[in-house]
Order: sequence, then structure tokens, then C-alpha cells
Amino acid sequence: MAAKDELGRRGEDLAVEYLTQRGLVVLSRNWRCRDGELDVVATDQERLVVCEVKTRSGTRYGEPAEAVDGRKAARIRRVTQAWLAAHQVRWCEIRFDVLAVLAEPGRPVTVQHYEAAF
Repeated sequence: MAAKDELGRRGEDLAVEYLTQRGLVVLSRNWRCRDGELDVVATDQERLVVCEVKTRSGTRYGEPAEAVDGRKAARIRRVTQAWLAAHQVRWCEIRFDVLAVLAEPGRPVTVQHYEAAF
């Protein structure tokens, strides 16, 4: 596995651990359709929480959350509609979050959770 893929997988694992420690129940991980992928789909028992996880080993190219731009947010919304259809969910409240994982060498890993990021 490439170092970048390994870093991304580790970040997603840490994000899922973070979410479950806060009481969310993970429904799907890395759910794919022809339009793209959802990193984590969870519920807080009140709403569906769709989480985009961005992991970086440094901030040389910006903070991890900055990678979620308007185009990426629009794609996540489209893929979420496909997830809802595939799971036969007619309607529910949806929140879109970003989890930014920073894993700088020699430093503690941090997870920043941006609720209702877009």
C-alpha cells in the first residue's frame, strides 16, 4: 500500500474512533457509487451525518479541511443522494461534517471536527 493510501486509511480509522467515542454510530465506510465515494456515513440518532475525512502529514499545502472546496462539497451531496436511494431512505435530516486529521511526524495526531461544514 502506498504511503499516501496508508496515511488516508489511518486518518479514517482515527476519525471513526473519534466519532464513535462521541456516540455516533457508523453506518457506512468508503461507500462508493459511479459519482464518487463517501468516507463515513454515521448517525447521532437524530440525523444522518455524512463525514468527509481529510488527512495530512503537514500543513505545507494548507490545512486538511481546506481541501474540501465547493466542488468537492457538491460531489459529496450528489453521492449522498445515491446513498439515500441505495439504502431506501426517503427523507431524513442530514448534516455534512469535515474531520481534519493532522499526523505530523514526531507530534501527536490531532482531529478537528467541523460540524455542518457545508
